[in-house]
Amino acid sequence: MKISVIGCGYLGAVHAAAMAELGHDVIAIDTNKARIEALQRGVAPFHEPNFENLLKRNYSRLTFTTDISKIRESRVHFIAVGTPQAADSSADMTFIYGAFENLIPYLSGGDLVVGKSTVPVGTANQLSARIAELEAHLIWNPEFLREGFAVEDTLSPDRLVYGVPEGIDGEEASRILDEVYESILERGCPRLIMNSSTAELVKVAANSFLATKISFINAMAEIAEVTGADVTQLADAIGYDSRIGRKFLNAGIGFGGGCLPKDIRAFMVRADQLGVGEALTFLKSIESINLRRREQVTRLLKEELGQIKGKKIAIWGIAFKPNSDDIRDSPALSIAHSLAAHGAIVVSADPMAWKASTEQIPGDADIGFHSVIQDHITAVEGADALVVATEWDIFINEDPNRVGPLMKSKLVIDGRNCLDSLVWKSAGFRIRGFGRLY
Repeated sequence: MKISVIGCGYLGAVHAAAMAELGHDVIAIDTNKARIEALQRGVAPFHEPNFENLLKRNYSRLTFTTDISKIRESRVHFIAVGTPQAADSSADMTFIYGAFENLIPYLSGGDLVVGKSTVPVGTANQLSARIAELEAHLIWNPEFLREGFAVEDTLSPDRLVYGVPEGIDGEEASRILDEVYESILERGCPRLIMNSSTAELVKVAANSFLATKISFINAMAEIAEVTGADVTQLADAIGYDSRIGRKFLNAGIGFGGGCLPKDIRAFMVRADQLGVGEALTFLKSIESINLRRREQVTRLLKEELGQIKGKKIAIWGIAFKPNSDDIRDSPALSIAHSLAAHGAIVVSADPMAWKASTEQIPGDADIGFHSVIQDHITAVEGADALVVATEWDIFINEDPNRVGPLMKSKLVIDGRNCLDSLVWKSAGFRIRGFGRLY
């Protein structure tokens, strides 16, 4: 089948390559010429495991271009543009509306438009009215990608959600989308058909629940720190309850990235607009807990060092999570800037995100006290303390006996509770974490 994908950012580029992997001929559109040129060469414009191999393997079925007229012969059109956070914390719908208006002149009767982007509830019903006269169909098919596992999550999803707007022939639209996902469905992937409002809520509800779970265990870490309890053992114990589960119960400096923070903020704004803002007041507490854990790093360093002004602090990690170079709303980067603002000399290291942060983060926020490099060993040379802020395997598996002799003081703040404390303590380190006993 001939398919178009509008938007070649993280979501769109991965989706385009995955659709080609399923055997479809794909035209992918974006206004960013540099990004398109890179993708045409088979070069990934961001770090995502296995994505570049996917690009190169399906080169013959993939076309990347800035010319939207090339989509004219496609039958299915995926909209995969971003919905960044606006000044009022709502979802900025500029790219969605722009992509839709640019698509309309090339739609034919019977075509299927598939929304992948995370949007405020009610968006699909609004957009479907724009194509009703064209006899085209629309389905909202939210994505559930985890950065670092995006290829796997696209090709082997745990569910497919079809949201059918009012007035759309749901049976015909679903049949067409079933053809696109035929090989995925044949492997037994669950398919859920619902109205579009429910489908739009699925994504933001899922992200809100995950954010709640992360912030809950961080709240328990705060309690553990003043009671002498161990939050990791607590998480293990409650995680055995099948109603709760162990995933996302890891205390630390909290969540970040381009989805969870902006999505829960936009969800709160949308609830206010709908007159049911009180239903989501708990999300304000969730965000407050999340941001407060970042401040804990500064507090721990002050406890250990007396003062941090003039002290060299090495930070391992810049990306918001491992196996990604995404620095959007990164707790690690936020901590680095906060420490620099307190007068510390900060050297951050990340195997992938170092380049993105050097290019995208202005230097005036930290008055020149924050530098970014790739090599985590060089970062610790002469450091008064080390902060582990992103749980990359290369950091978790590092030998503390190699690190210790390079540092001025053997102090490590384990911001992700990911280090083997016994190994680091045996190497002479004083280790502080989040709600843990050492």
